[in-house]
Amino acid sequence: MSNSSSISHFLLLPLADTRQLQLLHFCLFLGISLAALLGNGLVISAVACGHHLHSPMFFFLLHLALTDLGCILTTVPKAMHNSLWDTRNISYEGCVIQVFMLVFSMSSELALLTIMCYDRYVSICKPLHYGTLLGSRACAHMAAAAWASGLLYALLHTANTFSLPLCHGNALGQFFCEIPQIIKLSCSKSYLRELGIIVVGICLAFGCFVFMVFSYVQIFRAVLRIPSEQGRHKAFSTCLPHLAVLFLFVSTSFFAYLKPPSISSPSLDLALSGLYSVVPPALNPLIYSLGNQELRAAVWTLITVHFQKH
Repeated sequence: MSNSSSISHFLLLPLADTRQLQLLHFCLFLGISLAALLGNGLVISAVACGHHLHSPMFFFLLHLALTDLGCILTTVPKAMHNSLWDTRNISYEGCVIQVFMLVFSMSSELALLTIMCYDRYVSICKPLHYGTLLGSRACAHMAAAAWASGLLYALLHTANTFSLPLCHGNALGQFFCEIPQIIKLSCSKSYLRELGIIVVGICLAFGCFVFMVFSYVQIFRAVLRIPSEQGRHKAFSTCLPHLAVLFLFVSTSFFAYLKPPSISSPSLDLALSGLYSVVPPALNPLIYSLGNQELRAAVWTLITVHFQKH
């Protein structure tokens, strides 16, 4: 029987048995990470450099891109390293950092998505109060609150997870350090405290989800009352990208953590974890760029200027 204090490293799940498949996984992860870095980097640069994009919607989108970079840079580089060098090891400290950064990024992202929903609600349902409710100081305070809540929850989650005594070895059934996989290694009954924190997190996430559903019901009612077709189209074009990103993030992460144990399997767990931790950060910039003409034009201008200089 081993204890967490005596564990110096964990063993991550090998993604493939043959060298060819390991290199294939490396190339796949490399492509996804480059797409995420390029897409989110362009969004951040376009919003930061484009003065006409200095509005609350794009301000929060910049912060969302930062959380996406946090998610992708937490899990993928180590998976690429392990695939390339045919190893499974991750140090105990590295595992702690992975858990902290992933929980921090994802909880901050959920808070930001909730704030972005509030931004859309005020913009469409209370346009006359938009400047008052979402001034520069209010936006800064809301962004700071999102990051602070993510930091606090990540600290609490990480400290509690790694205080559990581990009695079932050090092999994790995942390609990165995931809290449910670490809990599986804990001694019987010792994981109940951590489950309590997870339940609190799920309740907070569900509260955000209810707020978003209520907001979008009000938004769609207001949009359908807009007399002109052009006005309705413009309102929908600012909401649909947020809805798509929200659905992708919430559906994959909720199902990964709330699926019944009866349908759990290593391959399903692996697929779901990849869906919520790797796919959204790579797709979010594309979804927002395709759905927003202003952002698309700013990104294209940024690319054009860069190539003209070189």
